[in-house]
Amino acid sequence: MSRVAAIDCGTNSIRLLIADVTKREDGTAWLRDVHREMKIVRLGQGVDATGRLHPDAIERTRQALLDYARTMQRKGVETARMVATSATRDASNRDEFFGMTEQILGAPAEVITGDEEARLSYLGAVADLDPDEGPFLVTDLGGGSTEFVLGTGAEVEAARSMDIGCVRLTERFLHSDPPEKDEIEKAEAFARAAIKEAFEVVPVEKMKTWIGVAGTVTTLSALVQGLEVYNSDDIHLSRITLDNVREITDRILSMTHDERASLGPMHPGRVDVICGGAVVLRAIAEELENRAGIRTLVCSEHDILDGIAFSLV
Repeated sequence: MSRVAAIDCGTNSIRLLIADVTKREDGTAWLRDVHREMKIVRLGQGVDATGRLHPDAIERTRQALLDYARTMQRKGVETARMVATSATRDASNRDEFFGMTEQILGAPAEVITGDEEARLSYLGAVADLDPDEGPFLVTDLGGGSTEFVLGTGAEVEAARSMDIGCVRLTERFLHSDPPEKDEIEKAEAFARAAIKEAFEVVPVEKMKTWIGVAGTVTTLSALVQGLEVYNSDDIHLSRITLDNVREITDRILSMTHDERASLGPMHPGRVDVICGGAVVLRAIAEELENRAGIRTLVCSEHDILDGIAFSLV
């Protein structure tokens, strides 16, 4: 058994998982959570428009990493891996960011491709599910990108990453409070075009179970369930229907910023971007109904963080 740390630095949040990893005789691994934590740092602030990481965003991320490094030391972490995804792939000044991460962690974060991001998300997401429920389609709806990956058991068959995410769509299209009808329509059209392109590569007609991961999905599940506060135990492996997705998206899009902020399960750092994420999720859900007859989404709290931890075995 070894104690590992996984850090996922995305467009909107940076998250830490510390876990004990045990390798079974059959070669598979088992994780026992020691500590999970998430901070909203909005690393992708303005990247879509400027092509650069904002100095304030780098500083917010630095402070979060300093915090994580202290936690890792206290918890006796033996091995760590940090991956950085969409925002850093797009930034012209990413060397500044990686120099900062190396200074704090002793090694720079890794920029991973969209396909690698999809593979790691898939491994984490399916770990708690019965293989007989496959083939699985895992959708990782992030801040700057969304990954689609199809697989059976631990084997990935096809994957595609598209530049549609809650931060990217919000910054590009949803400027009013609440969003206006024409803004929503433009965001939906953009998302649907990307989804259709992804599904030309990922044969979703083969899938039996749809799994959604990351903050947009889990927050919307909490709201559908009527939770007063965010509770991971209630959210993990919860199932919501296409009608649920449509209803909660309509509700979110009709709310002002302050109304969204008053919702119990809503993280303060997600208030500004949840509308963009809901638009993407609804578009995916409706396309999957058309192509594969799927009307239910399994919401998972386990995702790329768990996949990163598994990769350290």
